[in-house]
Amino acid sequence: MHDLLAGRFAVWATAWLSGRVSTDAALDALADDRAHRVTGVPGAPGAVPLGWALTALRGLGERRVKLVLPVPGDVRGLPPAPGLGALALEAGQAAVGDRVALVPEAAGPEVVTWTAVDLDGVPPAPPAAEGSLRALSGSLDLAVGDAARTLARLDLARWHPEVPALLTGLAGAQAPELPPDTDPLAVSVLARARRLARVLDLATADAPGGAVTGGQAAARDDALRPLAAAVREATVAAYNAVPR
Repeated sequence: MHDLLAGRFAVWATAWLSGRVSTDAALDALADDRAHRVTGVPGAPGAVPLGWALTALRGLGERRVKLVLPVPGDVRGLPPAPGLGALALEAGQAAVGDRVALVPEAAGPEVVTWTAVDLDGVPPAPPAAEGSLRALSGSLDLAVGDAARTLARLDLARWHPEVPALLTGLAGAQAPELPPDTDPLAVSVLARARRLARVLDLATADAPGGAVTGGQAAARDDALRPLAAAVREATVAAYNAVPR
C-alpha cells in the first residue's frame, strides 16, 4: 500500500480533468521518473504514453477517477467489466472512472505498465459506502490504540523495534505529493495511513527464528485486522477526497 500508483493517478487525473492543476504539474506528479505506458485506451493505437491517455480520458468525457483497493471478498467500487476484477485483485489497486478503469503494474524499477479496461456498456459498480474523512480519521486513531496494546502484550517490539517509533511518530508522518488544494485533513489521514501500512508490514512479518508461536500469530492477526481495514478505508477516502 506504499506505492499506490492508482491512488496517485486518481487524485492527479481528477485534479487535471477538473482544471485544478496544469498538464505539466499532473504529468510531473504521475511520472515519478519512470516510463509509463498505457495499453487498451479506447481509440488509442496500441501502447501510449501517460499524457496521451489523460487526453483520451478527457475526450471520452471522463470527469473524475477514483481509487479502488479491492481485496478477496470485497471488490466494492469495481464495475463488472470482463477481466477487470482479476487484474485489480492481482494488483491490489485500480483507478476507476465512468468510462475507463486503469490497473498499474510495475515492470521493474524504471517502467510502469497500465492496462486500461473500457467500461462502455458496463453497468456501474454500486457506490462504495464512503465515510467522512473526520470519522475515518477517528476510526484510524481507535484502531491504532487497540492494535498497539495487543502488539505490546505480544512483545512485538523485541523483534521489530521500528514499530513503536512508527506508532508514536504518526503526527509527523509525511504524505506523498498531492494537488496543492487538497483538504489538509485528507493529507493528514493519508500520511498516517501510509505510516501504519508500514507497521502492518513489519507486524505481520515472521519474527527472527520463528519466535512467534502459532497462538501469538493468531492473536496478532486478530488485533491487526481492524487496523488493516481502517488503513484501507482511510487511504481510499483520502485519495478520493475532492476539494469543495
